[in-house]
Amino acid sequence: MKNKEIKILLAAPRGFCAGVDRAIEIVKKSIDKYGAPVYVRHEIVHNKYVVEGLKKIGAIFVEELSEIKDKTRPVIFSAHGVPKSVPAEAENLNMEYVDATCPLVSKVHREAENLNKSGCHIILIGHKNHPEVIGTMGQIPNDDINLIENVEDVKKYENKGNKKLAFVTQTTLSVDDTKEIIGALRKKFPNIKEPKKEDICYATTNRQAAVKKIAKECEMFFVIGSRNSSNSVRLVEVASNSGCSDAMLIHSESTIPFDKIANCKTIGISSGASAPEILVDNFIKNLKKKYSLKIQEVEIIKEEVTFKIPGKLN
Repeated sequence: MKNKEIKILLAAPRGFCAGVDRAIEIVKKSIDKYGAPVYVRHEIVHNKYVVEGLKKIGAIFVEELSEIKDKTRPVIFSAHGVPKSVPAEAENLNMEYVDATCPLVSKVHREAENLNKSGCHIILIGHKNHPEVIGTMGQIPNDDINLIENVEDVKKYENKGNKKLAFVTQTTLSVDDTKEIIGALRKKFPNIKEPKKEDICYATTNRQAAVKKIAKECEMFFVIGSRNSSNSVRLVEVASNSGCSDAMLIHSESTIPFDKIANCKTIGISSGASAPEILVDNFIKNLKKKYSLKIQEVEIIKEEVTFKIPGKLN
């Protein structure tokens, strides 16, 4: 079997984005500054390997501030962002907190708030119950925002009271699906206001474009990432919709389908924005045990985006 040669097309960019790098660095620097333990509200990023690594150096993950027994310890808010009620609760409890919200998510928060202050009712395009969506919806009063998940929701949506409308979007959506939903909104509500700049972040856009470029050449496509990672799940959908008949997510409990790979000449690999490169390396190492590999990286753009760490941690 080892002499069977398989070509791997490795999508680039892939893996960590600037927001994820920053969030992980914030946890590490907080532990350096305050000592262990440091609490983190929700998984800092949606990746089990990353979370387990941070637990080992002194991070304790909770879902709500009420779970934190020692309120003298600092708490970090995850990269996905939080509703306004969360920092308010931390202040009421006199807790030190560090906000690791991705700056591109914070931009959406500010947009939603400013559009709402200008008299608009907000439509948020996103996935129900995703932490980022919960955070964005929590920036403005409940009555002033509605969630739209798909074109069907647009058809059903009624603008009661004929309010001025504006939309914002989750940052990790499918670029193509979102275009379709925005198109349906514009058609139904021609005067709807929109963000000055697209909300889907550069990393989501680039990773989807890189997958799209190579998917049709691949008999199978593998995305390394966690099941609760929105952008990783979207990459699997993009590969399927771009001409690869067999695309799948490789997560912490996945078994590699060696029997199916053995029938392939070319496979594609990418990874979600919260997946470290070591997981891609490990996946390829496992393939190397069985097959001869010819690896070709296909890079569509070089990413040079970085985000600053909060000043109080420097």
